[in-house]
Amino acid sequence: MQKRNNLTTGPIGPALIAFTLPTLASSILQSANGSIDTIWVGRLLGEDAVAATTNGNLVVFLLTAFVFGFGMASTILIGQSMGRNDVTAARRVVGTVIGTFLPISAALAIAGWFLAPALLGVLETPAEVVPLAIQFLQIVFLALPPILIMTMLMMALRGAGDAMTPLIFMAVAVVVCASLNPFLILGIGPFPRLGIGGSALALTLANYISLIAMLIYIYRRDLPLRLRGPELAYLKPDLSILRLMVVKGFPMGLQMIVISGSLLAMMSLVNRQGVDTTAAFGATQQLWTYVQMPAMAIGAAVSAMAAQNIGAGRWDRVNQITRTGILFNLALTGALVVLLLLTDRAAMTIFLGSASDAVAIGQNIARLATWGFIPFAVTMVLFATVRANGQVIWPLIILFISMFPVRLGFAYGLQGWLGSDAIWYSFPAGMVVTMLLAIVLYRFGNWRSERDMRVPDAETAEASALAATVSGETTSSIGAAANPPRRREED
Repeated sequence: MQKRNNLTTGPIGPALIAFTLPTLASSILQSANGSIDTIWVGRLLGEDAVAATTNGNLVVFLLTAFVFGFGMASTILIGQSMGRNDVTAARRVVGTVIGTFLPISAALAIAGWFLAPALLGVLETPAEVVPLAIQFLQIVFLALPPILIMTMLMMALRGAGDAMTPLIFMAVAVVVCASLNPFLILGIGPFPRLGIGGSALALTLANYISLIAMLIYIYRRDLPLRLRGPELAYLKPDLSILRLMVVKGFPMGLQMIVISGSLLAMMSLVNRQGVDTTAAFGATQQLWTYVQMPAMAIGAAVSAMAAQNIGAGRWDRVNQITRTGILFNLALTGALVVLLLLTDRAAMTIFLGSASDAVAIGQNIARLATWGFIPFAVTMVLFATVRANGQVIWPLIILFISMFPVRLGFAYGLQGWLGSDAIWYSFPAGMVVTMLLAIVLYRFGNWRSERDMRVPDAETAEASALAATVSGETTSSIGAAANPPRRREED
């Protein structure tokens, strides 16, 4: 068996960097996938198509966000299990995750195909881009099963201390998607000319190919989380693990829904400003994904390291991990914010073309809002640490406050004074409030006292299920004895 990465010993700084860099590279590749798609669509099909993909991708993000919360819960469970050197418990978590969410993702794909027009209507998508958005969104929904399962597996592997395998197969997905995009959009060679649908089909095929390749790699390398022989029975969801994942994953999923719901409301405001503003916002969103990537990657590394150290009882290292993560995040995110502000026009023209009227709008959005990712970077590390010990309720409450009363209140309430700039200022306003409340939670909250993230022993879980069954049968027997069936009159 390949030796797993132990994050509970050794210097914290080098370990955090070693774990962060592959995670960051994976995030860059994932974002590059979307950016390359946007570049192809923008250059080959125009601004209406960019606006269509912006709306379509937002819907998919909303529908996958809730399941993402359960992936975060599995990362914590696996991390703490590996910190306790309980590989069997980690494999049981993986089996339950895959066995539960494979049918769920298939159901979402089918439902999404039929509900695409209604979902775009909720977003108030401009009428001129609706046909393109429907074509794009329906095909992208077919990619949901591999996207969700790959996401779950990658998060599980990172929980076990493996950041390289996710990087390898994110690269596979990006290369395949980037290679297929122009052929399927333009109909080069034997490929059909599918327009915006070709972009969506390239994404779908790339994710199926990458998922299959990753599964082959996991088994050939005999990675610690693979399931073999009798372990395949773990694919039948363990109710005790599933219950724990629901308790922790549901609030984390709701956090993503809160963020997505706020963004949906913001998207509605943006769409009202016209196609140029929608396209500019779509390009800005692509650039922001790169600005926030160090914060996301370091947050993922902090979460994995903190979970393993909590599982190992190394609380002395948890505070050091958090402080180191914040310092790294401030340096990296701050540098990217400055870089984007210095090169905003050149960055916008990559997606929109130099002659587009949307470029100036995108520059204005970037200048007013990009600095908010600095407090966002601090929040990511603080939330990653408190979640690593299973505290998920207070981050949810904090996000709700900052996303709705603060962000939406700012955007809607100040439009009469600031015009459309109120929309862009609302992003950093929400991020600052989130950071301040996260600091209060980390310093004064009771998250360190959480003790319910241990995976129940298989024997204990089986005994509990048996006891529940016996109890139900006994209750039924007592009820039957107390209420014997009456004879029918004709008897």
